Amino acid sequence: MSKVWLVTGSARGLGRDIVETALRAGERVVATARDPRQLADLVTRYGEQVRAVALDVTDPAAAREAVQAAVDAFGRLDVVVNNAGFGHLAPFEQTTEDDFRAQIDTNFYGVVNVTRAALPVLRKQRAGHVIQISSVGGRVGIAGLGAYQAAKWAVGGFTEVISQELAPFGVHVTALEPGGMKTEWGTGAMGEAPELLPDYVPSVGAVANMLSQYVGQETGDPAKVAQVVLKLAYHDSLPAHLLLGSDALHFAGEGDKARAAAAEAWRAVSAATDFSAPTPLPEFPGAPAKA
Repeated sequence: MSKVWLVTGSARGLGRDIVETALRAGERVVATARDPRQLADLVTRYGEQVRAVALDVTDPAAAREAVQAAVDAFGRLDVVVNNAGFGHLAPFEQTTEDDFRAQIDTNFYGVVNVTRAALPVLRKQRAGHVIQISSVGGRVGIAGLGAYQAAKWAVGGFTEVISQELAPFGVHVTALEPGGMKTEWGTGAMGEAPELLPDYVPSVGAVANMLSQYVGQETGDPAKVAQVVLKLAYHDSLPAHLLLGSDALHFAGEGDKARAAAAEAWRAVSAATDFSAPTPLPEFPGAPAKA
């Protein structure tokens, strides 16, 4: 039996690949975008198999309406894919308050809003999948992506919590953490970059140079990621986190090694704050701060 999907950010990029992959497989899909006219070609090609629905994920009421549209059209909802998101490259100091908040609102609260809207339906059904499209940036930190990666780290923590809450009644949750993919994400991130203050050239400037060479050369294939998403929707033993792409494996592995090394170097300090620990505090590793 085919499943009913709701996919956010369906107009382009990975979201479009996920929607088209599901439709080709015979699934029924509520495809959402801020401007549903961008989805008109899907309706033309797939007819009653798809619904194009307006959705700004930062609006909780709109999220509830999109979920209700799925139930009204198809009688149920089986798979929620929280894909909508964007990032802008800039030092934190040079990121405006409005832009920082907009990235958090879309990349994190958008996930929260759509998941909250869907859960009463999934819980009543005692079945369903919630698939969060996060990023390897939810496991590592890269200079210049403060808002985007803060949101993705939050998505990872949120996913770990609700996966435990929902598993007893048959709802499965996972956060996918791809590396670079050949979508429009990098172009959008670079297009909003401000002229850097000189002090940020060695850090954020280096990342900007790397991204400018990487855009268009990404290793990740969004069509293959979409195939993974389709198969996950029929799998009931999901990890809370799933890296996708050789670059994601590399960067997450390097981050894990760095954190493990730091934890070991500072282990004595970590243990020294218990009531039962001896005093005085142990020596801190590395050089003290300059006066």
